[in-house]
Amino acid sequence: MTTNHEHDVPFTTSVRAHWRFIVVEGVILILLGLLAVLIPPIGTWAVDIFLGWLFVVSGLIGLISTLVGRHAPGFWWALLSAVLAIGIGCILIAVPRSGALALIYVLIAFFIIEGVATIMFALEHKRQLSGRWEWMVFSGVIDLVLAAVVVSGLPGTAVWAVGLLVGINMVVGGSVLIVMALYAHVSDPRLRQVA
Repeated sequence: MTTNHEHDVPFTTSVRAHWRFIVVEGVILILLGLLAVLIPPIGTWAVDIFLGWLFVVSGLIGLISTLVGRHAPGFWWALLSAVLAIGIGCILIAVPRSGALALIYVLIAFFIIEGVATIMFALEHKRQLSGRWEWMVFSGVIDLVLAAVVVSGLPGTAVWAVGLLVGINMVVGGSVLIVMALYAHVSDPRLRQVA
């Protein structure tokens, strides 16, 4: 007789094995997101550098998490998302005085690519029957909505709004990671056998 645990998909097994690490990643993203929301309306170049470092840090955390769970389905979408965040961060740091409009175009591209990658990642998990994939779709849709909000505000999207939108992106992404990790941990059949 086989147990449900023996039929676990790689993603769920990976999340169960590393659930604490994923919760920490989620908490860090939420904290970075709250920090981004609190960006004061300072010069664009300072915002570029600040947001650049937020993207680099969140991308590096995502990259580490992705490599830890490299055997899980959706690996390439998660890798794309992490590399994209690092790349956007490096661009913002390297060319900090590119102007508010350039920053806004970079963030529009980020939100669109991140949204599509997150939705594709979620759909890959749906096919693998892992739990709570709907939360990942929600996160991807939020990214696409944020891109639409920025586009609808052009050309007058304010710098402070950019920090707010990046913050929302990180808070939602971090929250989804925490929900996914806690769901996988709580649904672990081994915990039910011990109880």
